[in-house]
Amino acid sequence: MGGPVAQRYADWIATHSKLVVLAVLLVTSVVAAGATLGDAGSSDVGQFEIDSEETRAGEFVRDNYGGDDGIVAQIVVRNESGDVLTQESLLEGLYLQRSVRDDETLNATLAEPGTVGIENVVATAAVHASSGETRQPDGVPSLDRQIEALENLDRRGFEQLLERVLDPDAELPGEQDPYAFLPRSYDPGETSAEARLTLLFQADDSGSNADPPAYDAQVEIDKLVEQRFDDAFVFGQGIQDDASSRATGDSFAIITPFALALIVFVLGITYRDVLDILLAFVGIGIVMAWLAGIMGWLAIPMNVILIAVPFLLIGLSIDYALHVVMRYREARQGTLERGDGGEHLSIRAAMALGFGGVVLALAAATVSTGVGFLSNVVSPLPAIQDFAVLSAGGIFATFVAFGVFLPALKIEVDSVVENRLGRSRAKPAFGVESGLANAVLERLASLATRAPVAIVAVALVLAVAGGYSATTIDTEFNEADFLPQDAPDWAEYLPGPLEPGTYTIADDFEYLSDNFQLRGDDGQSQVLIRGDVTDGSVLSAIDNASHAVESDSSIQLAPGGQAAIDGPHTVLRDAVDSGDNPGFAARVAANDTDGDGLPEENVTAIYAELFEIDSEAASNVLSRNEDGTITSARLLLSVRSSESAQTIAGDTRAFATQVERDAADNGDGTTEITAVATGGTVTTAVIQDALLETLIEAFAVTLVVILGFLTALFRVRYGSWSLGPVALVPVVVALAWLLGAMSVLGVSFNSETAVITSLAIGLGVDYSIHASERFMDERERAESLASALNRTITGTGGALLASAATTAAAFGVLAFALSPPLQRFGIVTGLAIVFAFVAVVTMLPGLLVVRERLLNGRFTEV
Repeated sequence: MGGPVAQRYADWIATHSKLVVLAVLLVTSVVAAGATLGDAGSSDVGQFEIDSEETRAGEFVRDNYGGDDGIVAQIVVRNESGDVLTQESLLEGLYLQRSVRDDETLNATLAEPGTVGIENVVATAAVHASSGETRQPDGVPSLDRQIEALENLDRRGFEQLLERVLDPDAELPGEQDPYAFLPRSYDPGETSAEARLTLLFQADDSGSNADPPAYDAQVEIDKLVEQRFDDAFVFGQGIQDDASSRATGDSFAIITPFALALIVFVLGITYRDVLDILLAFVGIGIVMAWLAGIMGWLAIPMNVILIAVPFLLIGLSIDYALHVVMRYREARQGTLERGDGGEHLSIRAAMALGFGGVVLALAAATVSTGVGFLSNVVSPLPAIQDFAVLSAGGIFATFVAFGVFLPALKIEVDSVVENRLGRSRAKPAFGVESGLANAVLERLASLATRAPVAIVAVALVLAVAGGYSATTIDTEFNEADFLPQDAPDWAEYLPGPLEPGTYTIADDFEYLSDNFQLRGDDGQSQVLIRGDVTDGSVLSAIDNASHAVESDSSIQLAPGGQAAIDGPHTVLRDAVDSGDNPGFAARVAANDTDGDGLPEENVTAIYAELFEIDSEAASNVLSRNEDGTITSARLLLSVRSSESAQTIAGDTRAFATQVERDAADNGDGTTEITAVATGGTVTTAVIQDALLETLIEAFAVTLVVILGFLTALFRVRYGSWSLGPVALVPVVVALAWLLGAMSVLGVSFNSETAVITSLAIGLGVDYSIHASERFMDERERAESLASALNRTITGTGGALLASAATTAAAFGVLAFALSPPLQRFGIVTGLAIVFAFVAVVTMLPGLLVVRERLLNGRFTEV
């Protein structure tokens, strides 16, 4: 099959096996040395520039408003059947804060103002009610003073104090709004609530390459919270990282033994030989050493996309190993040339013959998949470029391990065992000998011969159905989809070392997002307004849009029903309502023509006075030049982080559009502003959409490159222009099946799963090349089309069945992981492998028969 060049190559490997083994080990040691050059670190898939109005607005915000580099975690105390605003519960909150302050390690991570919650607001009011003189310089009583004042209140005094603090019209000491710490279901004025929020402010002194100590502190504070409250939790990046790390560890602790057992079990059935299984793992070790070395030499930083590369290479490795070993076994049994079980060949002769018949298919699969993945290097995204280079390098390493090293190593090992230990190494090939696998494969071959058109038609109909389902597939990116989930009930029966921990972080995140206004980029989106921002109609437009937000929007509603949006309108009202600036309040009222509490006239002068009164608050929502000219306004929208980034971006864009439209409609006819959605979540949506678009384009480029290569290969080898496209059709069909199955199972097709689906292309092309090459080889010698198909499907199909069963079973068990990304990886990878195998052993034979009949009308050479 391989032709004179391939056969000469196989002969040289068989003749110089010792030299080949030593040479590969030497080169591997050099390549693997790259892993010791130092860790290139990790990178975010979003670390690239996207030229869009959202990102340009984000840059303007960073340049003109700056950002808060601190860390904010949230402590939620809840009692869904009771009340968390009792004197005892609030005191427990203050005791918790004191415990954190008393711990030197935890206290060192805090930044001003430390911890702030409604317990502090109530306790501060208690201090000022008893004595207005005992204050710290900033006007906030000490924590010990707050505790003492709240402890000294009797029941009636506490109830009266709480009523006064929660009165919507009350003027409270300090600057904290009690409603900011209460859930959106809270009715203003009520003295009970089912949950409350405390903010934990921490310093970010980690530098750029390490996690800050604050993350570890969050985990320790969470333990203190659990000791004091029956139902409470801490949520922050440190908590997320800890839960994800533990869930990944628990997942691999549970799954790895099962996965290894499945691999060994399937390979045991396939090989029925311990040495061949060990040799396959040695080859995989060579590939992984090259992979680590390539990353080191090229300084490729780790990112989430690259997790697919080792799995792709393991799948290819198992496949390559099976083809080499099974073809060698066929040659040793004397069935490769004649199929009648003739005289057994020697070890070297059998390897030369068997390997010579498969090496060109291995090389073709390596080039097609390698070049196909390498075509992604044209992507403007660095993460995709790294994925392309590392995949191509790893695929080449797979050929080195199994197209160079394994044949030579097997010759040496089999020679020692057979010649020195006297144990025969002649083994039957899987699928060729009689048995269940052989019977199933023979039936498939018979069906393809008798009803090829029906098989192809069914496959295409299913592909069309899959393609149609793919049009409805979810393409959104949701942070909640990456949070660990609690283990299923059956995990409770696992032995101690394997029993997983408890994970409620996904439920906690959803509760927090739905009930409170989160801090930071994850909890906010932004709208940047530029143009005539001092026109009186702009403030009214912002205020009207805030009151028009629906309850089902991803934009949070504050207690009272209005949208939780901070902007110039809220800062102005806060300055007026504080009572500290009566003259300013009078001027605002004098320029308020419609009675909404916002000025419609002389806005420029009022903004200038606002900067004099409270420069920090004004600078957070307004930007100005050195001469004092207002250049922009910024709105901060609290959003439900449990919604997808695309949903939040869409709602923020809709809000911005309404502000822009209302300002134009209600102005004097000359008002011109632009309102652009931006912020961390919005730009994440833009990046994810751009990444997905790039990956889809990369799919198209990959398929085109592979089509060109296969067409040229089969044209040169067999003089056929049609065989290349025929070999690629099952790959495309399997991809359509996969997308349809993902839609049915509710698995999103986003930047994460799009990379995983590339496995369908890589393994599908590999399977298709092996089957096509074997068919053309058998076609030249077989007496009939049925005989050629039978030999192809039972021979190469047997190796493909073993490969698909091994890799699909091994990676499919990841579906039971506690980490959602690992679950999706297992599901999508397992389906990709199964569909690629099914398409190649059913549709491809049917296509080959149809092609043969269309070209010749009978079984003769083209």
